Amino acid sequence: MTAADTYPGGTDSAPHWRDPKRYYWLLGLFIPMFPFVAWGLVTWTGLGGFWWTGVVVLYVVFPLIDILIGKDSANPPDSALAWLEQDRYYRWCTYMYLPFQYAGLVLGIWLLTRGGMSVVDQIGLTVTLGGVAGIGINTAHELGHKKESTERWLSKIALAQTMYGHFFIEHNRGHHVRVATPEDPASARLGESFWRFLPRTVYGSLTSAWRLEKARLGRRGKSLWTWRNDVLNAWAMTVALFGALVAAFGPEALPYLVGQAVFGFCLLEVINYTEHYGLLRRRTDTGRYERCAPRHSWNSDNVASNVFLYHLQRHSDHHANPTRRYQALRHFDDAPELPTGYAGMIVLAYFPPLWRKVMDPRVQAHYGGDLTRANIRPGKHAAYGVVAA
Repeated sequence: MTAADTYPGGTDSAPHWRDPKRYYWLLGLFIPMFPFVAWGLVTWTGLGGFWWTGVVVLYVVFPLIDILIGKDSANPPDSALAWLEQDRYYRWCTYMYLPFQYAGLVLGIWLLTRGGMSVVDQIGLTVTLGGVAGIGINTAHELGHKKESTERWLSKIALAQTMYGHFFIEHNRGHHVRVATPEDPASARLGESFWRFLPRTVYGSLTSAWRLEKARLGRRGKSLWTWRNDVLNAWAMTVALFGALVAAFGPEALPYLVGQAVFGFCLLEVINYTEHYGLLRRRTDTGRYERCAPRHSWNSDNVASNVFLYHLQRHSDHHANPTRRYQALRHFDDAPELPTGYAGMIVLAYFPPLWRKVMDPRVQAHYGGDLTRANIRPGKHAAYGVVAA
């Protein structure tokens, strides 16, 4: 086999290395198939419980698969990174998520509005659609960090289903600047439950995106009320999408559209909750925060979740290199490690006592017992034996 065969881009660097996950990334396309799988199983068996397929897979099957398959901490060699970045096959693995995502949405809304489903079945299918939409935000996350305008627009399109177009602004220009600081609405604090974090991050992210875009347009002498406002044009995509589906299937489609969107962005936020819980960047002598380092993100090398989430769990490298494509993200030995993949951690997050029992000792161990170095929820310092600054 020649180097050109190994590397489609044609390079003689690291000619004997091949990406062992190359074709596994296509498994990510199983997630937008949830509505089709659910419909097929209900049609085949007559059992309405299969409308909940998305929930069962996300919260039961995937966590178990993570445990059974285990971890993979192997990194691509540095000499292969340039090839991995330019190989367009990996881009199409994410691009293809979108047509399946929206085909599933149309199918789901048609099924929900044609009648004949019980309320329980309707809720099941709605949250199944929301699961696809929520993981779709992760696809939007991968695309939105890239420099190519086509990918950035695809990111906004992926976000339209969840009414979360402002994530495109806040994540890139807000979260990545303020990550692991008290000022970041998307960084969870030690002692903060997910249910307290959720309204804080939803409201904080929205208002932050609006302020960031207002400032950007102001520097250019532009009005806030323009189609160049990336918050407004992203939201307009949601209005157009929902409007088209309401026109096609009637006003009864709207509650389902809103319901799946809310479930979808809440799924994103529970993942955000796990990524930086309790971690803090310290201020330097200049008063500025230290540079973001691997120690400021929780990581996981569980193979299954990493494949389905496009290596989102290699979060430290993502923050160090935001434009680096998912297939080239690396494991860091000095990054704090979650006890399992995101699939299992989001289940724990819904139950605060379990979450604290598992994660609080890990935060403490990460800081060598010195919790003055942690990002603690205001009012909770005394509970952790820390005097508030």
